[in-house]
Amino acid sequence: MQEQLDNLKAVPDPHVLITLIDRIRPEDSHNLEETHNKFDALTRALLITPNAASALQGYLLKLINHYKQTSLYADSGILSLDGFWNQLGQRLGAHFLPLLVDGAELKDLVGKVFHQRSDKYWLENIEPEQWHLLFQLLNQGHRYKSAKLGIKREIVKAITVLSYRISGIGLYPEFINAHPELQEYESPFLVQNREIIEFIESYKKLHRNQGEQAVSVPPDADQALVMIEQCRDVVLKIRRATKRTGVSLSLTYLVSLLEQCLDRIELLLNLIVEEDHVRYQIYGELLIDLVQAHYSETSVRDLLKTNSELIALQVTENASKTGEHYVSTDKKGFWGMYNAAAGAGVIIAIMATIKILTARLVLAPFVQAFLFSMNYSLGFILIHVLHFTVATKQPAMTAAALAATVQHRKGSKTAQIAELAGLIINIIRTQFIAILGNISIAIPTAALITFLWQWMMHEPLLNHAKATTLLHSLNPFTSLAIPHAAIAGVCLFLSGLIAGYFDNMAIYRKVGPRLKAHIKLRNLMGQERLDKLAAYIERNLGALAGNFLFGVMLGSMGTIGFILGLPLDIRHIAFASANFIQGLMTVNGSPDLGVIIVSFFGVLCIGLTNLFVSFTLTIIVALRARQVRFEQWKPLAKLVFTHFFTRPLDFFWPPKQPLQVEEQNNTQNKTNH
Repeated sequence: MQEQLDNLKAVPDPHVLITLIDRIRPEDSHNLEETHNKFDALTRALLITPNAASALQGYLLKLINHYKQTSLYADSGILSLDGFWNQLGQRLGAHFLPLLVDGAELKDLVGKVFHQRSDKYWLENIEPEQWHLLFQLLNQGHRYKSAKLGIKREIVKAITVLSYRISGIGLYPEFINAHPELQEYESPFLVQNREIIEFIESYKKLHRNQGEQAVSVPPDADQALVMIEQCRDVVLKIRRATKRTGVSLSLTYLVSLLEQCLDRIELLLNLIVEEDHVRYQIYGELLIDLVQAHYSETSVRDLLKTNSELIALQVTENASKTGEHYVSTDKKGFWGMYNAAAGAGVIIAIMATIKILTARLVLAPFVQAFLFSMNYSLGFILIHVLHFTVATKQPAMTAAALAATVQHRKGSKTAQIAELAGLIINIIRTQFIAILGNISIAIPTAALITFLWQWMMHEPLLNHAKATTLLHSLNPFTSLAIPHAAIAGVCLFLSGLIAGYFDNMAIYRKVGPRLKAHIKLRNLMGQERLDKLAAYIERNLGALAGNFLFGVMLGSMGTIGFILGLPLDIRHIAFASANFIQGLMTVNGSPDLGVIIVSFFGVLCIGLTNLFVSFTLTIIVALRARQVRFEQWKPLAKLVFTHFFTRPLDFFWPPKQPLQVEEQNNTQNKTNH
């Protein structure tokens, strides 16, 4: 490094810095002790070796000034204004055809020096005190003032670029629609630009008038930082308002981009106005950000993660509100759920019969899939319109409600676990009575339909071969009943997400008010009827769309499997229970007792698989959307099992008093003592 400094005309060689970083890079990037020891070895070498700190300082400044810097400070780690879909296409394309590298950009030097993807981990493990000591050693003396000034000029350019970018985002129509107050008052996004420009002009004027010595004492940037905080407040209000007004992918992208710009401009401002002890820590933060950004800029996963969290939260937020209605806590709600499930059982038995009759027809695969899908879709929509309940639709909703409870942590951990245990017990009991309602009515209704068909048509609903095949498909040991039930569980999970998406869209796109203002519909129906229809659609668009597309998934899965040559199909507990009795009634002779037991056991296994898969997938998505890490699963499970062994009836029958799981267990502990 010293040799390159002595040769004034030589271009600094970056391989010297690459070799230095290779020396201090730990073998295990997650090993804290090794990371700290190697970094301390660097600072000790700078302390005990004469002129080492000065040589490293001069070499780094000369090397950095050799590259274009503004793009690194203003763009690296920040989403592009191209928008989500353009960015997604570019990043996917870069995996197949890598982007060109501009050797004159400082961001490419960062990639060469920190050339391992794991570098960001050991850099994050370096303590603030270690960063402080390193940059304190590198900032000793008053040499290399012109080189330092050159870097500060580039930082000022980056601040200017970011300030104009923030103003531009704040003027986007979609952003203003999300926060209409920006039109009524002077926008903080415009004011911050004015304050930033004023600060930069003062900064440059001070340097011109007083020389390089005054650069270390820049003008006050407090007013600019205050306006940046006001911009953050607007972003926070928009995020909160999305629960009420909905959110789109483009708005999510703009909000994420704006937050990144605000974070970076604040960091750069503090870098040139703060005291040395603060600035040293900021240097470390900036370096970590830039190294992490080098690998995340082309990552499709990071782009999807950044933009999906708010969308997923909004989808599961709608589902959690709906899920609260799927949990009964008292006897009235318990019997209400049974009645709703019983009503659905009648329709399900009819749908199962229609599918059997449709399967008799000789149709092209596409036509058959269409008829099966319409049977399921219109049946599920009818169940929803009549306020009935399909048992397996609950987990996708109740899991989101459970995740919302985990997010709003109140009181001690013990109280939170007790609250969750009580909610889980209520969910299990409600799910039990819903399944019982579906099965207890679907089976006799299907039996009645089968008997009436045979009596009126003088032929069985199913011939012996088809009846035997139907019963075999319910056998959990010799058929694919369980995997097919898992596929139905995935479809149930997807239908819950679809319902949340369309609920969000109905709010964000103002579907209700737009329907009310529809001139042709108003002339056709009259304003009063149109208002009722618009209100119903706005409240139920998600449920209608979710049920319709769920039916399409169930109806077309077998055909998709046939086209692909894969054993794809679905098994749903409500339809399986109806098929169970229809198969037994149409098989030749008296059905074997073993067949009856195994088939009914298969129906129960199908139901458990439906519930487990859909509930597990939904709660994983709901917890991740809320960025919640719940690590108390073991004590929660222990509490639920303890309650089951002490008061098992609570899982199947509503208690006289509301559940108090924590108090109950405390009482037991006192009794034991």
